[in-house]
This record gives sequence, structure tokens and C-alpha cells, in this order.
Amino acid sequence: MSPIAQTLLATLAAASTAYAGSIADIEHVVLFMQENRAFDHYFGTMAGIRGFKDPNVQVNNGKPVWNQMVNGSLSNATDYLMPWALNYKGGSWNEATQCMEAGDNGWDSNHDALNGGLNNNWPLGNTPWSIGYFTRKDLPNHFAIAEAFTVGDMYQESVIASTNPNRVTWLSGSINAPGSPQAANEGGMTIDNNETPGCEGPNLNCYPLKWTTTPEFYEAAGVSWQLYQDTDNFDDNPLAWFQQYQTAANGSELQKKGMSYIGLEKFYEDAASGNLPQVSIIIGPAELSEHPPYMPRDGAWLQQRIVDTVTQSPQYNSTALIISYDETGGWGDHVVPYHSPQGTAGEWVEDPYGEYGYVYTGPGFRLPFYIVSPWTRGGNVYVENVDHNSQIKFVEEWLAAKGYNVTTDEMPAWRRANMADLTKAFDFDHPDLSVPSFPNASYPSTDDKGQWNGYAVCEATYNVTRPPVPYGQQTEATSLVTEEGFKSVRGQLTEGRYLTFEMNGFALTTSDVKLSATKATAKHDSKAQRFVIHQNGSKYAITSAVDSTSVAGPGPMRPGGYSAAATTFAITDLGNGKGYSLKASNGQYLTVGAQGQVSYGHEQCGFSVYSVTYDN
Repeated sequence: MSPIAQTLLATLAAASTAYAGSIADIEHVVLFMQENRAFDHYFGTMAGIRGFKDPNVQVNNGKPVWNQMVNGSLSNATDYLMPWALNYKGGSWNEATQCMEAGDNGWDSNHDALNGGLNNNWPLGNTPWSIGYFTRKDLPNHFAIAEAFTVGDMYQESVIASTNPNRVTWLSGSINAPGSPQAANEGGMTIDNNETPGCEGPNLNCYPLKWTTTPEFYEAAGVSWQLYQDTDNFDDNPLAWFQQYQTAANGSELQKKGMSYIGLEKFYEDAASGNLPQVSIIIGPAELSEHPPYMPRDGAWLQQRIVDTVTQSPQYNSTALIISYDETGGWGDHVVPYHSPQGTAGEWVEDPYGEYGYVYTGPGFRLPFYIVSPWTRGGNVYVENVDHNSQIKFVEEWLAAKGYNVTTDEMPAWRRANMADLTKAFDFDHPDLSVPSFPNASYPSTDDKGQWNGYAVCEATYNVTRPPVPYGQQTEATSLVTEEGFKSVRGQLTEGRYLTFEMNGFALTTSDVKLSATKATAKHDSKAQRFVIHQNGSKYAITSAVDSTSVAGPGPMRPGGYSAAATTFAITDLGNGKGYSLKASNGQYLTVGAQGQVSYGHEQCGFSVYSVTYDN
């Protein structure tokens, strides 16, 4: 046999063998955080996610949370305002809204909008523009990147507050709320952007901070890391707010890796040459940060540059790029934050400003979030409850698999126990090295000195950047418009989506008030195959999208819709493409056989689950 034939046979044999991967296959993690955008504001219209077709939307006094309160101080034409497309008028508004601002991102405005958990006060508590949203035509690159890989639709800001508290959490795990692992004299509770030496109040918003950051754990364990930033970093490097970095000697590891201005060009060079450290942290320049009035379009160019750099790197087959945002920037989101029970140490505090009583500090509202890697390729939605702490936990899990111990002891206990670690977003058994094509992101505007100036040009061109609010002109049909389509689901299930459950080419189906299975459709678009889950502790009731009857097992459905008495299932993500098992209270698993028969069995087997968005 010729050497060529031997090589061919070996290649075919390798291709036919199932690949068993693990998180240890990752060699490089890149953490890149942008500024001040909310999930609904960017992706509420996207198909296959928890957006404007949310079947579990909160209802307040008979009104869905879409109905945001309005009074005569805003308009006499209506008493509510629903989310609205910022560019509904078209024309020059398509350009002007790129540099518009919505409202305030501080503690007060956010808690005012949250309104004690009703989450229905965005127009009055913040501004009526806060619940305005963009669509794909406004954000083509954001949509393309998120949908080519895996988008997370339950990623929450860590603190219901502004930039600094959230970025501090991103690289340290805490804001030192009472009951956190830190001592009070290590910086007090950080819920504002104070950078004046001293404290704003007793153990409140003190500067500088003094507890241990996650890069210090990396350094101590011998993990290579580097923070990449230009001199214009929008003051977004949270390490600079910690005393140990401020006092680090020139040439020390903390100074070189955490405080030097080596530039984003250095990141591009290191990626292209295959010399990325194990952990890269990217801080972008102000004009490209997407912080209003800085433009999404300009931030899209930076995101695309970083994605292209990573996917074209010789290290791409072992790299994960995590793209996130720090907080909402005054933009609203319809999902009431998933948070800890009242009284949880390190989470609940008496409002130090004396306005909102006993409140939780976070997690807060949802943010755009997506992961670029060979293991997250393919248009998936990751649905677990996560926040900035989850990035810390992911790096910990990954480095533990590589033999390092970098587990921080600075994270509050409830966050560590209840924020997922992102690992279920990955399918390590089925990496996909194909690189998608993306829309061409236009190069941001610069002045004659080469400095970015896109927002300044926008503001100079358009005297008014906030479009007129459509008071009294809305219906759900016109305001809550979404795209149609589906995404494959990853992670432990949470509420908020229409789902299909498929096995052996068949999908669970409601027909004549009975649960059966029919042939799955290519677009997963049959309404009879569509279900809604309702979480009850660690179990889930499953109801039909056709008639609201609930699944009780093979055969007859339970009438009457969802209630606490509904049959519940333990639904488990088996990970790495193995699907979801549905375990009933009888200890057996719901299955669909090769001929489409629905039954119970003792073998744990996985359904493919799709999140679907259709108008029918």
C-alpha cells in the first residue's frame, strides 16, 4: 500500500471515530467587555431567544410587563408604553439614533425602573427611550457574530448599577456588599463610579479598593495573562481602581500585565503570531465602546476586528472568545432579574441612599452576550442564569482541568452556588473550525489626526438624536415584532421560550389533547410541536402552545393549563451534544422510539431541544 493510501485510510479512520473532547482542549481564553447596552435593546427581535415573544412574560395586575407605566408628565395620549423600534420612522433617524442616549445607568434610576420587582417603570423611572430597541438592520454585525456562534439570553449584569461596580465584579467577583468575603475596610460596598480617594459614606463607594483580583490568582498560579489597552481606555480597566495595582512598581508583573498601555495592536499581533497568553483581557477605546452616545456601528467594527483576529489566528482551534457588556446604560429589559432570596448575605442591603428600602444588589438586567469558539459554532442559544461571576467561574473550571488552582475566595457564596459557569455553552465533543462570513463593518470615522470621531460627526449632523416617542400609537402586533426562526438550546433550561423536544427524527406533539410524536420539521415550525416550560424549583411543568394543556406523560394531556399541581419533570442538559433527558416523578425517562412511539423507559436518553420563534 502506498504512503498516500495509508495516510488516506488513517484520515478516514480518524474521521469515523467519535471525538471525545473536554474543556482542557482550550488553551487560550479572551475576555472582551463592551459598554452600556441591554439585551432587549439589541436582541429583543432575534429569533430563537428569550425576546419579545416570551411566553412566560411577567404579568402585573393583569397587564404583561410589556405595558410600561406612563402618566401625564409624559403623555396624555396613553397610560402605557410598550417596547418600540427606535427607527420606526426610518429616514435620517436610522443614522441619528446611532449616537442617541437613553437614560441614566445609576443605582437610583435602575431601582426606580425595577419598581420593587414589577419592572414596569422604565419610562417614568428612567426615560421613555429606555425601552427603545434596534433591529438586525441597525446591528448587522452584532446579529451575525451572535448567531454564527452561541448567544446567551440570560446573561445578567452583576449589579443593578453603573460601570465601575460591574467591571469590578468582572475581574474580582465581588462589590463587597455586607456579608461578602471581604472586610469592610477593603473598600466598602461599591455601587457607584466613585474614583475620589476616600469614601462617599460609611464603608460606601470607597476608593481605592483592596481585595484580591482574579488576575492576581492567575499570577500566583503561574498562569500567563495580559490586559490589552490603549492609552484611551475610557477608564474601563477595573484593575486600576485597586490599590495593589496603583502602587505596583514599574516592571513588576502587576504593572506590566495589568496597568501598561501595550495597545490593542499588540493583541492583534500576538494572536496572529500564535503568542497569546492563556488569559487575555481586552479594554477598548471610548469611541468604540458602544457607550451612548458612542455608536453601535463603531463598536461593531471593533468587535469584528477582534473576532476576525481570533478566528484567523493559528491558535483559533484552542481559543474561546467571550464577548460581554458591563451594564445596561439606561436601556431597559423586560425580564425581572433572577436573584437571591431575601436576606442572602452579600446580596441584600439597606439602600444606603434611603430610597428603596431593603433591596438586592444584583444580579440585574440582561445584557448582550456571546461566545466565539470552535465549540460554540452553529447558531445556538445558551439559557442558563449567568452574570460576570460566570466568566470567573469558567476560567477557574478551565484552568482546573489544566492542573491549576485559581479559585478565588472573594466571590459571595450565593453567586458561586447559583451563577452557572458557562461550560454547558460548549460542545467539546463536536468542535467546528469553519469560520462564517460576516457583513462588512465600515471603518469608523476619524478626524484629520486619525482620532476616532464617529459620535461627534453624528451629533454635529443631527441636532436631535432621540426620535419622537410613539405614545398612543402602539399595539402588541406592531411593537413586539420579532424575526422567525430557531436556535439549538444549550445549558440547563430556564423559562421564556417556545421549545420543541425532538428525538429519532420525531418531535413531541400535542394532538387531540394527547401527547404523541410526529415527524420533526426542518425549521421546527409546527405549532403542534411547540411547548412552554414552567419552572417549579428544580422541576419543570411542560404545557402545549396549542391549548395550554400540560404534559403528564405518554397519552392524555392534563387540562386546565399550568398550575402548581401540574406534573413536573427533572430536565437535565447532558452536555456535549447529548441532549436533554426528561425524568418523570416515577423515576423513568420520557422517550421517543425509532418508529415515533412515546413511552417511558429506564434509560437516560437525550432530546434535542430548539428554541423557536414563529408568528403562528
